[in-house]
Amino acid sequence: MDRNALKQSQLCGSWEMKERLGIGGFGHVYLYQHLDTGEKIAVKLCRLELNSKNKGRWSREIQIMKKLNHVNVVQAREVPEELSSIALNDLPLLAMEYCSKGDLRKVLNKPENCCGLKESEILSLLSDIGSGIQYLHENKIIHRDLKPENIVLQELVHKIIDLGYAKDLDQGSLCTSFVGTLQYLAPELFESKPYTVTVDYWSFGTVIFECACGFRPFLHHMQPVQWTSKVKNKGPKDIMAIEDMNGEVRFSAHLPYPNNLSRPLSEPIESLLQMLLLWDPAARGGGVDPETNKPHCYTTLQNILNMKVIHVLDMTSAQLHSLVLGPEDSLHSLQLHLETHTQTHISPLSQELLLETGISLDPRRPPAHCLPDGPVCLKNTNAYPHSHMTVHDSHFPVADVGEMRNLNRDFHFTLRKVWGEAVSYICGLKEDYLHLYQGQRAAMLSLLRYNTNLTRYKNQLFSQSQQLRAKLAFFKTSIEHDLEQYTKQRHTGICERGVSG
Repeated sequence: MDRNALKQSQLCGSWEMKERLGIGGFGHVYLYQHLDTGEKIAVKLCRLELNSKNKGRWSREIQIMKKLNHVNVVQAREVPEELSSIALNDLPLLAMEYCSKGDLRKVLNKPENCCGLKESEILSLLSDIGSGIQYLHENKIIHRDLKPENIVLQELVHKIIDLGYAKDLDQGSLCTSFVGTLQYLAPELFESKPYTVTVDYWSFGTVIFECACGFRPFLHHMQPVQWTSKVKNKGPKDIMAIEDMNGEVRFSAHLPYPNNLSRPLSEPIESLLQMLLLWDPAARGGGVDPETNKPHCYTTLQNILNMKVIHVLDMTSAQLHSLVLGPEDSLHSLQLHLETHTQTHISPLSQELLLETGISLDPRRPPAHCLPDGPVCLKNTNAYPHSHMTVHDSHFPVADVGEMRNLNRDFHFTLRKVWGEAVSYICGLKEDYLHLYQGQRAAMLSLLRYNTNLTRYKNQLFSQSQQLRAKLAFFKTSIEHDLEQYTKQRHTGICERGVSG
């Protein structure tokens, strides 16, 4: 244990140390909670053994943190006076907002995420971290150590931490200060070449790829010293590299399967990765977009985030269709698209599109304005009542023979990949059947709503029919009375006095 690591439940006035959150290159991070208010802050304590150069970097980093203000960059807090007693060698403490959901590595390590995060989570990461990086670069700050461990979550918001620690590191200190994190560093940092903000693009692209697929893009089982020489000659569109059973490196410009991205989003994200993972630092990011005066990668990123993708579950075939909606696309145009995509070519007149609550999509509003979180249920109103749903099996993972032969050489990575795909397959089945359950539930709720409405209409009709019956009875009685009077008048005549009177 580090000699300056704090003990559990250490009290500093009204502040209690609850736990150690992590260990960084420059110090330990602890969680402190105020005993009266319950306020929580993360406090970073500088390590005792730092040399004078690193102590200077530490102080400079605190100054940088205090001037930043962005929702996707962790914010500095004022250090409570009561905590000043734990500072070492007169080095200042760094107090930050506490992000309760942990870091991105914790999320990636969950079994269900072994082959990548869900599409919605990836889009959230793209939005948050892309915005945070752009803000840092606008403030002349290069992070240089962007990785899952340096991305934390506060509720549903991603935030960047550990800013600027690598800004002035030389070649020798890289090897000592970034042990275990070299996999995310841009290649030029290993070659003592001049660097720019594009080093963060490479790290961002590596993080995106890992979040989409569950592993890093380039020979993830090797150390950078090994893979840089093998990957440096990759093509400009290559975004991943694997080693086959013969030891040859094979490149690809596409995301590997399995992953959780829908077809409309896969290609744009591949294009974004091709810009971020260019080997040439000068070309990385795609150059400057003349319309926005920003790198093309930010334009591509914003286009991805602006896409309106609707997922529609066809309850007849149990297939999930993902379609891109224009801002003014009507419900009818969506139904026309579905007619061409569904196996049975369900006509728009026979389509009923239901939300998870069983409510039909409003034809007066563009579907892009009311996109739900989950899939929309497509019900064929003309389907035969006893027809059976055809469930198509998902792609079952079969271990590659070459991979199995590599078990002895890369046992851990190969076995992890096989197990990961098996877990992903099972999670996919669970997700498919959950969607089917939600679709059946939506259909049932829709029928119950129709039944409720029909019952109300029936009661209204019954009430109106009773009123009509009463009016009809009164009308019949009136006619009978009038006819009776007319008969009397026909025999007796009309009295002139009575008429005039």
